[in-house]
Amino acid sequence: MADQCCSSKAGELERLARRADQRRVLVTVLAINAIMFVLEFAAGIWAGSTALMADATDMLGDALVYALSLYALDRSDRWKAGAALAKGGFILLLGVGIIANVIDRLQSGVPPASTLMMAFGALALVANLVCLRLLWRFRGLDVNMASTFACSRNDVISNIGVLIAAGAVALLGSPWPDILIGSAMALLFLRSAARVVAEAWPIWRAA
Repeated sequence: MADQCCSSKAGELERLARRADQRRVLVTVLAINAIMFVLEFAAGIWAGSTALMADATDMLGDALVYALSLYALDRSDRWKAGAALAKGGFILLLGVGIIANVIDRLQSGVPPASTLMMAFGALALVANLVCLRLLWRFRGLDVNMASTFACSRNDVISNIGVLIAAGAVALLGSPWPDILIGSAMALLFLRSAARVVAEAWPIWRAA
């Protein structure tokens, strides 16, 4: 009985410790993404870059994603699946918004400032690699943390895309690399949204 009791307590303490670790990591990555949104979006406006503004908007989306993850952390599987569904819906809205921005950029035809794109794209990449490293050990814990990890992984891909666009804009003096990367990011958001919703919906229905 004593051994069983100690084992039960140890398991509960381990669970609580893991919850505390999750919360601390989520608060940290939320702060990183909120700060980077302000910096990168301002740089995107200054540079006239669709890809940079899209990447910054994704940072804002991630900050909200992490807030939802914190909300669902100590709740049931149904709440966690509901938070994942909300994240998927928000990613979907981001994708539609970026497509609208791409259409607007097509009408202007002015190339963005590639130096600013490169500098802030690199800064965003470093920030997202830090977030990805922090979230790595929680990626398979539940559907909520899995979708949160997916968001950070997509961010790293987007950051690399911004850097590629910046180099191509500098080389060609054309807005098209920026526009094409912005469009690709929109498609990535839409695909990610579909996957997150597809994974979370059966769990939400069954819980």
